[in-house]
Amino acid sequence: MIDGSALSVRQPLTDTELNTLFAAAWPDHRPARYGPVLQRSLTWITARSDDRLVGFVNVATDGGAHAFLLDTTVHPDWQRHGIGRRLVVAAIDEARTSGMTWLHVDYEPHLDRFYRGCGFRPTDAGLLHLA
Repeated sequence: MIDGSALSVRQPLTDTELNTLFAAAWPDHRPARYGPVLQRSLTWITARSDDRLVGFVNVATDGGAHAFLLDTTVHPDWQRHGIGRRLVVAAIDEARTSGMTWLHVDYEPHLDRFYRGCGFRPTDAGLLHLA
């Protein structure tokens, strides 16, 4: 148990659970189907309090040496309790155990301190908005 929440690796999730978490944490979230995404993921980590999903992070892969941290999310009621950091550290451990050489994460400037605290360092990268 971590701050009243338990972490799990690759625990089954429903679209409803993820959409509920994302809607609480992301103001512009639109419901989506996540089953196909998770099927292609290297792994994902969840945090639950009782049976309620309160945190999530996904780890995608290129099938080679690179993995990508995606959708790090903690329900607003559970933020600032260390759950996000613990989710990311667990994802790092899972990626390393799976043989990944690099773990990438993109984030907005206000999250720099958080990701630096998890061991990431900023790099130059390119980005092309396609939509």
